[in-house]
Amino acid sequence: MAITAFTAIQPTPASILCCSSRRKQKTRGRVVGNFEHLFGVVKKDVEFLKNGIKKGVRWANDALQVPRVVKTVDDFLWLRNLEDPNAPPFRPPSWPQPYYPALSGLDLFAADLKAVKAYANYFYCMSKIWSRPLPDFYDPEEIADYFSCRPHVVALRLLEVFSAFSSAVIKIRISRVKRFIETREDGHTNRSKLQYDFGVVLKETMLNLGPTFIKVGQSLSTRPDIIGFEISKALSELHDQIPPFSRTLAMKIIEEELGSPVEQNFTYISKEPIAAASFGQVYRGTTFDGCAVAIKVQRPNLHHVVVRDIYILRIGLGLLQKIAKRKSDARLYADELGKGLIGELDYRLEAANALEFLEAHSAFSFIRVPKVFQHLTRRRVLTMEWVVGENPKDLLLVSTGATLDHSPAYSDKGKLDAKQRLLDLVNKGVEASLVQLLETGFLHGDPHPGNLRYTTSGQIWFLDFGLVCRMERKHQLAMLASIVHIVNGDWASLVSALSDMDVVRPGTNMHHVTMELENALGEVEFKDGMPDVKFSRVLGKIWSVAFKYHFRMPPYYTIVLRSLASLEGFAVAADENFKTFEAAYPYVVRKLLTDNSDSSRRILHSVVLNRRKEFQWKKLALFLRVGAARKGLQKGLASSSDMSCESYPNVTSAAFDVANFVLRLLPSKDGVVLRRLLMVSDGASLVRALVSKEANPVRQQFCRVIADILYRWMAAAVGNGVAISSYNSQIFAPSFDYRSILRDRRLKVILRKTLEDTRGDPVLLLRFCWTSFVLIATASAMACHRIVVSLSESFVGRLSFAPLQVAVSS
Repeated sequence: MAITAFTAIQPTPASILCCSSRRKQKTRGRVVGNFEHLFGVVKKDVEFLKNGIKKGVRWANDALQVPRVVKTVDDFLWLRNLEDPNAPPFRPPSWPQPYYPALSGLDLFAADLKAVKAYANYFYCMSKIWSRPLPDFYDPEEIADYFSCRPHVVALRLLEVFSAFSSAVIKIRISRVKRFIETREDGHTNRSKLQYDFGVVLKETMLNLGPTFIKVGQSLSTRPDIIGFEISKALSELHDQIPPFSRTLAMKIIEEELGSPVEQNFTYISKEPIAAASFGQVYRGTTFDGCAVAIKVQRPNLHHVVVRDIYILRIGLGLLQKIAKRKSDARLYADELGKGLIGELDYRLEAANALEFLEAHSAFSFIRVPKVFQHLTRRRVLTMEWVVGENPKDLLLVSTGATLDHSPAYSDKGKLDAKQRLLDLVNKGVEASLVQLLETGFLHGDPHPGNLRYTTSGQIWFLDFGLVCRMERKHQLAMLASIVHIVNGDWASLVSALSDMDVVRPGTNMHHVTMELENALGEVEFKDGMPDVKFSRVLGKIWSVAFKYHFRMPPYYTIVLRSLASLEGFAVAADENFKTFEAAYPYVVRKLLTDNSDSSRRILHSVVLNRRKEFQWKKLALFLRVGAARKGLQKGLASSSDMSCESYPNVTSAAFDVANFVLRLLPSKDGVVLRRLLMVSDGASLVRALVSKEANPVRQQFCRVIADILYRWMAAAVGNGVAISSYNSQIFAPSFDYRSILRDRRLKVILRKTLEDTRGDPVLLLRFCWTSFVLIATASAMACHRIVVSLSESFVGRLSFAPLQVAVSS
């Protein structure tokens, strides 16, 4: 029994091998080392020290008046006590030239005394250069003169930047070592996690270096095509994680700017800021009129800090240009950035931009701008109307099932409503971007989600107008043409449009650029005439070609592309089938079909006509189909036809009615472009397209239109006893005057011109006559059927089929 028990518990050779292999694996793991516990302990110790240091700093601020001491030291370093805002323009004196004529010793001594006096006077005059304050506007020469007298300020900032990035490099190396150890244990590498960790370290470095670097990081976060998606995701947190400054300083700045105590201007100001940005923070307040306002207060000493960083950046780009031996002046990029950032520091300019933006877009009811309170706005304080709306990020979180801070979970209906609102926001945001681009030429320069609000009335409110961009008319038309050429896959014309936008540099080989674009975008598939591809992917392909051929990127170009790419990112997160081109192209079509300028007509003709001025039927059908789905154009046609938009048929469904759309557009005031297109084109090509097999759906729709016209004529001839119901009238609403189409002389001229062009081809003319005969015969049969049905309904409606009621007593 003992032997049996011993053999029962004795392990088999296989189990011995398995255990030995496990021991080897554990031994190998111990050789590499598991430092997770060590890293955790060190992390907790660092957090404990940070909390202790923060408490010590708070105590020192209160007890030792550290902020006042820091301000005194800062003024001493910047030599602000020597600055005189009223100092006259400085003209440096010339260096005294020594002169010793043939004089005696006493005369030489007197001459030396005069020389000493001259040198003393020279240095005294040169010392006045420290009294010149930093200019409020961006002037590279004056800024260079200012900092040339303060090299210690630049040196300290360079040391700070160098130490910050050195610390970031060390953190990145430690993070990679940690990931390497985890990779050895897990057996796989997570590159996206490595990139995200790199972005987090970069974000923390930007936060530590101050407002200018935060602004640069925010701009980089909108360019995932350059820095990668994971790094962009980490830097996007810079919009939400900027620490605010103290309320005491904010109230002091408000009093200094408005020239009176805060209580004399506002009845209420929130204790904590509602939002904190890189250049300022926002408080919610109430005026004495009872208006809820947003009070934007600029960070203290921001002007000096931003100009200093731009000056350092300009020096660095100049050195980089010399090292790389580039012909173009790289310092111009710093100058452009400096003009934009310093312009954002003057809130009076931002208020003027908001008023100009409101005036430029007043015709578009879905684009809104908060009201500016001019009497409560100064250089460092901006007071605007408080907007109650939803942030796109909040809508995205709710639509995807995530919950906001300390909020309960949403129901399925709430998620669906949030998704619908988000998609409506994106569609209107795309349209708003195109309105700014193609209509007004006045662009919001910082269109990230934090500057957008969506209200319950379906309107988009734009916030923060510190950075705006104005476009020239030729660039607007070139941008319009580029969108059309991308949709049509015409890459040669796209390169030409990019050249008109001053994107392609002079002297660039256009043929090579066209070939590169064809190779990059040739794989794009088209669905129903539209590119079946994400806008961000097309943008990435274009950027890759742009970097290869050193394209120039104008501010308006990057603003619009960044805005559309950002909106598409939100829409795709809620609906993966969303396509930016499908949302944007109807507006482009509407612009081409209603803009009667020579440039717009030239773009339209280049798309729907070939070189022989013959119609390209597929492209024309796409234009008409997309135009029929355009709500703005429907409203215009409805107003020109004296009918409401509600009575207009639902052409946005899949079964659109191109014939109905064309017959409404042609006699309207918006149809002048289409009428001119028909006049300058080859009429025979139009007839050939109408009698082709591909146009069979269009002929059927024309047949329905003619049947409806004949039916109305028959109903009017029979008398008032026949009621025209929505079932019987499938095309036209009752208020539409169809006889205007037959009386329009312009349409008669177009028809006559088309028939004259067709006379040269008797076979085509015969086919057209036969098709017209069949069309009219079929329409007549349909109209007769409808009038018989209507008469029957009218006759049956007069009969009483009330049931016989019998009272039965109990």
